[in-house]
Amino acid sequence: MKKFPVSKELAELESVFSKHGYKIYLVGGAVRDHLLGISNHDYDFTTDAEPQEVKAMFRKTIDTGIKHGTVTVLFKGGKYEITTFRSESDYFDMRHPKKVEFIKSLEEDLRRRDFTINAFAADLYTGEIIDLHDGIRDLKLHLIRAIGDPEERFKEDALRMMRACRFSAKLGFEIEKDTFEAIKKLKGNIVNVSAERIKEELFSLILAADPQYGLEAMRKSGLMEIIVPELYSCCGVEQKGVHSDDVYTHSVKTLMQAQKNGHNEAVRLAALFHDIGKPATRKEGESRSYTFYSHESVGAELWRNICARLKTGNAERDRVAHLIENHMFNYDPSWSDAAVRRFMRRIGLENIDDLVDLRIDDAMAISGSFDPSLLLSLLNRIDCEKEKQSAISLKDLKINGKDLMEEKIIPPSKKMGRILELLLEEVVETPSLNRREYLLDRARVLAGKDI
Repeated sequence: MKKFPVSKELAELESVFSKHGYKIYLVGGAVRDHLLGISNHDYDFTTDAEPQEVKAMFRKTIDTGIKHGTVTVLFKGGKYEITTFRSESDYFDMRHPKKVEFIKSLEEDLRRRDFTINAFAADLYTGEIIDLHDGIRDLKLHLIRAIGDPEERFKEDALRMMRACRFSAKLGFEIEKDTFEAIKKLKGNIVNVSAERIKEELFSLILAADPQYGLEAMRKSGLMEIIVPELYSCCGVEQKGVHSDDVYTHSVKTLMQAQKNGHNEAVRLAALFHDIGKPATRKEGESRSYTFYSHESVGAELWRNICARLKTGNAERDRVAHLIENHMFNYDPSWSDAAVRRFMRRIGLENIDDLVDLRIDDAMAISGSFDPSLLLSLLNRIDCEKEKQSAISLKDLKINGKDLMEEKIIPPSKKMGRILELLLEEVVETPSLNRREYLLDRARVLAGKDI
């Protein structure tokens, strides 16, 4: 009999329930990950006590989702999300049940869950792991299998199709044949799920340990064509030249390099989407090769479209778009110091490390090796400019908007911003001009011009 190691804190929580005549179980991912040897302290609990009965047992609770039976208990410094055994029926939007009924059967509660590997429960009194749907067998087989009839599970909640792909990426598991066929058949239902929930699953998939598994599941099932057609359109698009892979395969390999190299989330997202502008810009070149002029600019705009559709935050959208738009930078040792400063200004000091990481991932995905000498030369020159405290951004100028107002040169306006930008351009070219007196005099001249 497999057991879950019940901590002192969980045992104390269980003792409150048993004292009042109720049972409480740890369920889902934490139990699954324990069986896989993966650390997971994101705990979910289920109980035969109804929400009001749970609330009566503890001094401090939060009605997290009491309509659906969930109460968060604040107990001895911990927060525990506890849901009453329930059954669900009549899903009105392929996502939310019309009817939730509180029940007293753990077996019924586990039966309503999505996949066998998520339907474990651990008795917090004995530590016994309860597996009513052969989840342990599927863990050994590395399979993601829907509980019962997969079509019924996906009709109940269409997001489960994306969850199957995400678990494939998280665990490196295959999706069981009948479960996968049901996804292919019902893929169109994904449009009924909110953009925010799809985005959450998609980005979790991309940032998972083995994203290629989930992406391939999305591609082969048809979900990718619906959710991110911009990426799907890269499939089969030949590149030739230094590339032996089509655009899609190269993009996935670049993501895998970013994951392997431990690069951050923005770099990983940019790695997968950095070439999505290629299908729209591909033209026949010389010697039976192809050109993809301006694909980086087109790709950045397509990324923004994806973010708008999936309701992604502006900061995430802009940071990744900036990396995509600049990933084709071409450093040459003949650059002047001013050219290095212009590069620093265009990219932004806060983005340079990310852009270098993306360049490394891209190159490694092409050939499996990378000569860093040019990049190291560029980074050394950037460090030299930092040491010289060269002006790179507006905050480095010896004057600011407040100075322009106090000197009665120009009031706050778009033109004021333009003047400051022009002054920065001059200082980037000639650092010795970054003097208050010169900049104020130059600002007076510019204020009198139509700029």
